[in-house]
Amino acid sequence: MALASLFATSFPFSTHAQTPIRRDVNLVLVHASIFDSSGNVVTGLQQQNFRVYEDKVEQKISVFHNTDIPITLGILIDNSGSMRLKLPRVSAAALTFVKTSNPQDEDFIVNFNDEYYLDMDKDFSSDPKDLQEALDRIEARGMTALYDALVGSLDHLKKGTKDKKVILIITDGEDDASRETLQFAVRAAQESNAVIYAIGLFADDSRAEKRKGESALKEITKATGGVAYFPETVDQVESLCTAIAKDIRNQYTIGYYPTNTAKDGGYRTVKIEVKPGAGLTVRAKPGYFAPNH
Repeated sequence: MALASLFATSFPFSTHAQTPIRRDVNLVLVHASIFDSSGNVVTGLQQQNFRVYEDKVEQKISVFHNTDIPITLGILIDNSGSMRLKLPRVSAAALTFVKTSNPQDEDFIVNFNDEYYLDMDKDFSSDPKDLQEALDRIEARGMTALYDALVGSLDHLKKGTKDKKVILIITDGEDDASRETLQFAVRAAQESNAVIYAIGLFADDSRAEKRKGESALKEITKATGGVAYFPETVDQVESLCTAIAKDIRNQYTIGYYPTNTAKDGGYRTVKIEVKPGAGLTVRAKPGYFAPNH
């Protein structure tokens, strides 16, 4: 089923009841990952450990979650011709990733080459059988329209019912077929409030192609508070999927109502600080676009 628009949303996985986040267009949500000096995920911090700043002005935290909560997840899998031999391992890794999720999660899978497809009979599913069937329909061919697939998937996210949005991209080549540009895709990602992760299998590319592909994925993921990984072999994809799932499950969700209420469509910088922060690193989105109406 070819789609002109798609949707994905995601949240840490939870087996406990959570107080729902009241939906409000003025509420800014930030999902922060905290690491110690050894790169280990830090859990157990409380609201009083955090400070949030918008354009260098401290904001009052109105929403705080430090436990797993359900997510809506979109997995974008490159099925261009160069992925033919890699797809079995990639599909297995994607399914493992989904199986670690909360039963309340909403998942979808998009396959992309020259075009992109939502390969399920419904918008979302938490049933591994539905997702396995979508993965089994993948046939490697054609070129790589990554930016088009990402923009469409970010649009599809709007159908999700969860508050946190997450996309995982698995690709082995730079974009060579999209109508949209990298800059347009990054802007769409920033406006979506999604956290984007990527796994780039560029080890077999030329140095120039590898550098260009890695740069694009880094720009997309960093702009959203996510991260890009570049394994040497396809065998490492499954362990990376596990690491990404752990990161998502252990994020802190922080929400605030900005003191700057101007609806001018301008970009607002966001900074999260942890107190005491000795030896700790914070990864979160660096900013967002205010509404323009």
